Amino acid sequence: MHRTPGKEMTMAKKKQKLPLAYKPVGFALGWLGGTLAGMAFQKTWKVIRHEDDAPDALDPDRGWGEILLAAAIQGAIFAAVRSAVDRTGAKAIERSTGAWPVAGKGGRD
Repeated sequence: MHRTPGKEMTMAKKKQKLPLAYKPVGFALGWLGGTLAGMAFQKTWKVIRHEDDAPDALDPDRGWGEILLAAAIQGAIFAAVRSAVDRTGAKAIERSTGAWPVAGKGGRD
C-alpha cells in the first residue's frame, strides 16, 4: 500500500490538535459525570442509612465511622462514574475521528 506524505502530515496534525479539542468535551463530560455521581451517591446513601442527607465531615453530631463510611462510598461512586464517562467520551472521539483523544497511555493530570 502506498502512502502519500501529505496525508500522513495531515493525520499527524490532527492527532496533535485532538488533545486540545478534547479539553472542552472532557470538561463537559466531567461536569455531567460529577452530577450523575452526586445523584447516585445521594440515592445510595438513602438506601444504606434511610436518610436524605449524607453526613458532612464538619457535622458535630456525626461520628468518625459514619463520616468515613460516607466519604468512602462517595469516593468509590465518583471514581467509577468518572472512569465510565471518560472512557465513553474517549471511545466516541476515537470512533468519530480515528484517533485517541489523549497522547500516550494516560490522560489524567
